[in-house]
Amino acid sequence: MHVKAYHLAILAVVLIAAIAVPRWDVSAQNNGPQQSAPPQQPEPVKPPTSSAPNAPPQRQQPPPPQVAISVQSNLVTVDAIVTDQDGNLVTGLKRENFRVLDDGQPQQITNFAPTDAPITVVILMEYSSTYWGYYQGYFGYKAQLWADGFLQALKPQDWVALKTFDLRTTLQEDFTQDKRSIDEAIRTLGFPSFHEAVLFDAVYETLNQLRDVKGKKSILLLATGFDTFSKHNLDQIINRLKESETTIFAVGMGEEIDLYSPGGAGIGYMQAKNQLSTFARMTGGFAFFPRFQGEMPDIFNTVASYLRSQYTLVFSPSTPQDGKYHKIAVQILDDDGNPLMLVNKKGKKKKVVVTAREGYTAPHSSAGG
Repeated sequence: MHVKAYHLAILAVVLIAAIAVPRWDVSAQNNGPQQSAPPQQPEPVKPPTSSAPNAPPQRQQPPPPQVAISVQSNLVTVDAIVTDQDGNLVTGLKRENFRVLDDGQPQQITNFAPTDAPITVVILMEYSSTYWGYYQGYFGYKAQLWADGFLQALKPQDWVALKTFDLRTTLQEDFTQDKRSIDEAIRTLGFPSFHEAVLFDAVYETLNQLRDVKGKKSILLLATGFDTFSKHNLDQIINRLKESETTIFAVGMGEEIDLYSPGGAGIGYMQAKNQLSTFARMTGGFAFFPRFQGEMPDIFNTVASYLRSQYTLVFSPSTPQDGKYHKIAVQILDDDGNPLMLVNKKGKKKKVVVTAREGYTAPHSSAGG
């Protein structure tokens, strides 16, 4: 009796020890890093990095825009668009044609990438019933029409995602090269449900989501420029823009307010337009304010060609890491080191125009590690 109890006790100890010993998950090792199951609500914009195990096979395509894992040292990236005074793109420039000034001090360009690169862009679209009277719902409908038009200007190698905002921001379609899926997402949007437009929150959130995406990245912002319900204010957006390497192209959707309202749009709309122009100017983009539908194809073709034709310049600042905002100037030089001038068909010299981000916020130098 005592012997049997003794044997049972020994067996119990062995079983407890076996359970307590940690084991490697062999299947997890074989499958690599695992991703959590997708949530019910749309996730923030993030480039896809792998296909789900059970996803149906898709056609072969280049790798999507990647998210940087490691943090590099103090490097500043500037995407520059070079045109003549008529807005015609100037291509074929070399590293030697560029001079970058940081607070007036020349910098050494450590990396240079020429033009004609694929586009990585988020279409950020206001989809609210902003404004009153017979305008209610109209801007939401127009945003659908215009966003769909931009897709026609993209090429197969371009990456695009779609986000909308009214009372909140919503990811409608993550990064894809399949323009049909973006088009379908646009067409499934119903009538705008809210009057509110959280413009500042939408821009702030999208800039944060694109922070670690590698390569050229941009936002096509389709909006009236009004903000009615954001948690962030304009000063916070300005400070965030000073830190961002993302280019914003803004297309104002509210010109009918000024065109058809008795006495014009008023000060509120002028402020809204100024906000869109500021977002674009600070980040090296452009703002457009079309009044007629016939202007849209040219605008979207211009945006697509400008995005595709940016020169990427990277430099490591020789200026102090003082946590302050530094002004950037990009100059174009000829082979003799003089400002580049272009001669038109009539023999007249034209200045070269450079559009790039206005500056960057330097990090604070860390003392003592």
